[in-house]
Amino acid sequence: MSAQRDAWQAWAALVCFVAALAMPLTVAGGGQLYLLGGGTRSILVALIILLAVVAAIRPAGRAVADLLLAVAAVATVAWALISLPKVEARPELGYWALVASAWLLCWRLVANLSVVDGRGMRARLLRIAVPVVFGLTVLFLWEVLVRGFAVSPVLLPPPSAVWARLTGSVPLLFDDFRQTFLKAVLAGYAIGCGAGFIVALLIDRVPFLKRGLLPIGNLVSALPMVGIAPIMVMWFGFDWPSKAAVVVVMTFFPMLVNTVVGLDAAERTERDLMQTYAADHRQTLIKLRLPAALPFIFNGLKINTTLALIGAIVAEFFGTPIVGMGFRISTAVGRLSIDMVWAEIAVAALAGSAFYGVMALVERACTFWHPSFRTRVN
Repeated sequence: MSAQRDAWQAWAALVCFVAALAMPLTVAGGGQLYLLGGGTRSILVALIILLAVVAAIRPAGRAVADLLLAVAAVATVAWALISLPKVEARPELGYWALVASAWLLCWRLVANLSVVDGRGMRARLLRIAVPVVFGLTVLFLWEVLVRGFAVSPVLLPPPSAVWARLTGSVPLLFDDFRQTFLKAVLAGYAIGCGAGFIVALLIDRVPFLKRGLLPIGNLVSALPMVGIAPIMVMWFGFDWPSKAAVVVVMTFFPMLVNTVVGLDAAERTERDLMQTYAADHRQTLIKLRLPAALPFIFNGLKINTTLALIGAIVAEFFGTPIVGMGFRISTAVGRLSIDMVWAEIAVAALAGSAFYGVMALVERACTFWHPSFRTRVN
């Protein structure tokens, strides 16, 4: 592949940028606003963007300097798009050409990061950089499209409004986080996963339970959560224990099924080898079957991280004190405070992702011997 074809995103970004220089960005109050019409600062911004685009065209080596210049270009374009168009302004073709230029530069940046070789810490940083840049690109496009099309904040607020709500409501959001996650989610997750693991060990020991309990577990796991939550609220009250009870119901059977399947994962030859050593059931369970079941157990634990958070939030819609993520979402929707809804969604997403990441790290520490980790290129 030639260098020109390899850098087509940068060439296209350059064309869009030149078009943005020639066309007006916005129209407001009968006047047109151009990118170069804002004085010395706008000219400096344009020169930085042009330099970064030209530098990004060079594909040789895909040097870190090219990537940093592309990042600077995207950040500069983002500043221009967010700060120059006013609320009362109407975007013109130059605005959309600049959006296209920024999007193509982000595409180019992610493409460069995805093919850069590295080992050790550099490889880990590169694996993190690609989703981070992609996520920032999505937020950037969300911001400029909402502003460009003048979407009502009741329908979809821009990320800047959500960020302002996040930073301005930290104590309130932390109280909701503590009520929902630190109390209901963690308690219900520990009880549900622990009970599922213990019952799985009993099922493995008693074949009758395996034939009788697993079909019931499949039935209970198919029950709608909106039907379970009101019952738990009536049984355990309006505070966090009722939400923890919903989480227990949601996490118990995924953990049970994954553990039962994992206990049967050991190969027949390995079990025969344990019998030749005269190992009893306990020794075989501890030294062979439980280690072989760890990938399945952690699979259930990771699945339950998201189920627990969803269950606790939805359960709060059916009765809770005046605190909690679900309570705040339901009341904010009623007040048309959609930025608060998105702020709670952001907190829930960050908490769930962090919870899942912690379990993934624990899994890697406990199952480093598994082929899925040993064969991975660092």
